[in-house]
Order: sequence, then C-alpha cells, then structure tokens
Amino acid sequence: MTAVPDLSIVIVNWNTREMLREVLASTFAGQGDLALQVIVIDNASTDGSAEMVAAEFPQAALIRNTENRGFAAANNQGFERATGRHILLLNSDTIVLGDVLPASVRYLDEHPRVGAMGCRVLNTDGTMQRTCSMFPGFLNLALLTSGLWKLRWPRFLGRYHMTDWARDSERQVEVISGCYLMLRREVLEQVGPLDEAFFFFGEETDWCRRMRAAGWELRFAPVGEIVHHGGGSVRKLNHKRDVMLTDAMVRLNRKHSGPVAGTAVWALLFGFNLSRAAFWGLRSLIQRRPAHRDRAQHFCRVVAGQLGRG
Repeated sequence: MTAVPDLSIVIVNWNTREMLREVLASTFAGQGDLALQVIVIDNASTDGSAEMVAAEFPQAALIRNTENRGFAAANNQGFERATGRHILLLNSDTIVLGDVLPASVRYLDEHPRVGAMGCRVLNTDGTMQRTCSMFPGFLNLALLTSGLWKLRWPRFLGRYHMTDWARDSERQVEVISGCYLMLRREVLEQVGPLDEAFFFFGEETDWCRRMRAAGWELRFAPVGEIVHHGGGSVRKLNHKRDVMLTDAMVRLNRKHSGPVAGTAVWALLFGFNLSRAAFWGLRSLIQRRPAHRDRAQHFCRVVAGQLGRG
C-alpha cells in the first residue's frame, strides 16, 4: 500500500518556465522529512514549461491542459489528484525558503481548529510583502481606491491591508493569499473546491470566506518564508488584468453580500477607473509625455472592459 503524503502541493503554470523551474527545485530541496506529492497543472503554455517539468522533474505529476482554463479550474484539477493530509496552493513565481514546508505542516498538525494558514512572504528584494488581508467589501475598497489607506493615522484607514502589522506575529485573518495557502484535507472535503466562475483573481478570497463561514479559523503564522516575485503570469495580460480584478471584486461582493453590494462596488470601481483615465488623459495633454498617454489609454481600456462586462 502507498503511504498517504503529508503534503500535496498544487502549482498552476502559464508561460513561466524559468520561475517554475526555480520553485520546483526549491520545493524538493526544502521538503525535509515530509512525504511530498507535487502536482503541476500547465495551462497550455507555449514556452516549453510542460516539457521542462517532464524532463527535469519526473517526480512531479504533470497535467497538460490544451487551453488556459484559469487559476481556479486548474487548481481544482490538481485537487482531484491530490492525496495528501494537507494541500498547498503554491504560485509558480515563488521560491520556497528553508524549512517552511515541514514547519507549516507541523503548525496545522498542532492547531486542529485552523483550517488554513499562510506564511511570511518576501518580495524579490527581500522586503516584506503584505499578504493576508480583510475581505474586500465596499468600505475596504473605498479606503483603497481613495488612497486613504496610505495614511498612518488613524490606524483604521489601513485596515484592509492591515498596514500596522509587520507580519512578524501570529494572527487570525480573513483572507490568505493564494501564492502560499496551506489547508487541511478536511476543509477541502467540507467546503468544496475553488469556484470556477472566478477565472483569475478572487478565487482564494471567495474560498477563504467560505472556510470561515464553515467555522474554520484562518491564520497567518510566521513559521517560515517564501519569496514571491509577483505577476509572473499576469504581466502578460496588460489592461485585462485590471478588468478581471474589477470583475472579481464585484462578483465577490455580489455572491457574499447580495446584488446591492455588488452594484455599489461596481459603481465605486467604475468611478475610480474613470477618474484615473481622466486624470492621466488631462496630464498627457498638458505635459505630452508618452508614459502619461499610455496610462490614460490603459485606464480607458479598463473602463471599456468594465462596461462590456456590466
């Protein structure tokens, strides 16, 4: 009989071959004494990612999609294959550092009421990344789009990204970033997989909301670190990134707070995107700098995309 892995790691990839190689190498180097299962789902990459995995990491299970199915659907494919006691969503643009994997597994084993946890995440330059947050409801999004979250006082203004916290202590949170989100198998079985209506962005936020509604605690625990380069796949999307992000925020609020909340968030984000288009358009007329013109065109495309999605 085959032993049950301690941890199943699910990595979704789309055209990030070099970073995927890096995260896989660091994952196997950092597994310690864990019984590990690694599953890579390639979303129809054209850069040779799947071929690299097959040739260099034969110990990883590889699923090759013939089309880009999105983050949620691809992860769900991985969940169907996963057999571990715990499951980790790990981005392809990360590096696993030290013993964070066995330390995270120990943390879940020692805290039975914690359904999911996140670790400390660093930017490429080694600075701290503000992962884990509150739910992006209307108030939090208003603080974000208005820029008020940048003010150091009162502390309330930074509540969405929890800006008064250095991620150096354990804390209960509402949302854990999908770049490193470890959960116990019982949570997946109770709450179900990711909602595939979210193509890209919002899926882990929705998932975390459902976990909390089911009575599980979500925790940040500084048991170790990873590096998250950020934007590995999404850089290729240009203005489509902001359109999908806007759509995800609206969908989240509509799903969990009702149609009125969804409409209010749509109006808030439409006003923000429209104001950005107007600001950069006016600035490009005054200063005539190509960078200003490009930003104006970017936000005009985002406004058009948001109108197109309704």
